[in-house]
Amino acid sequence: MPTSSASTTDSARSATGGVQSLERAFDLLERMADAGGEVGLSELSASSGLPLPTIHRLMRTLVACGYVRQQPNRRYALGPRLIRLGESASRLLGTWARPHLARLVEETGETANMALLDGDEIVYVAQVPSKHSMRMFTEVGRRVLPHSTGVGKALLADFPADEVRALLGRTGMPAATDKTITTPDGFIAALEDVRRQGYAIDDNEQEIGVRCLAVSVPDSPTAAAISISGPAGRVTEAATDRIVPLLQQVAAELSHALLTSNGANGSNGSNGTNGNPAA
Repeated sequence: MPTSSASTTDSARSATGGVQSLERAFDLLERMADAGGEVGLSELSASSGLPLPTIHRLMRTLVACGYVRQQPNRRYALGPRLIRLGESASRLLGTWARPHLARLVEETGETANMALLDGDEIVYVAQVPSKHSMRMFTEVGRRVLPHSTGVGKALLADFPADEVRALLGRTGMPAATDKTITTPDGFIAALEDVRRQGYAIDDNEQEIGVRCLAVSVPDSPTAAAISISGPAGRVTEAATDRIVPLLQQVAAELSHALLTSNGANGSNGSNGTNGNPAA
């Protein structure tokens, strides 16, 4: 008797109860992103362990849907339809984060931010501003280079040194202030401090007169960090001892919310309009 279509490979269930072809397709997309967005079939086969015919079939489907495109050199690149998904996901991520950022503002008095690593850049996806008249502000969606920011250091702290050096080689290390770290060796040393201390500092490196404290969000589905930023006269060494444990606690709670989607019902924070860029 012929096998029904429901039992074909495309509809096969994986051991985790998911549809195997979907799991494989998303795995290939993530491997493409890890490789810089463009790969060949043989590279995907080597990294995934899947046979070439299976990969070719999945990629053909992804190309037809617009999530992957084939280059003139026959290699495959991430497609434009993923941009819409990514932008929507970033907005939702910011919505989930805002209640946690609001708690940071309430307990520290300073502006709270959330940022992601997008390619070689830092992108801010959420912010809740301080209630002080002198406060830090950065637009959601703003992109900065990681070497001069607290969130950049927090996000890159666990990356292998050779990957960090390669990133810095692509972006350069322009000085935003005379305090900005402008050498790869100096930045690698700063990342060692982050790992040792458990938090990152931007001390007048992005904006003179501004200090920022940042931590990564553990086990986040995508690399994320949260921070508070404020005038150096308020974000002092003494304040650091009080703020960092709170940052770490909120980061852990945000991680749990992201992993369980319990943060989806959070309320929105208000938007500030004055002050200097957040770090």
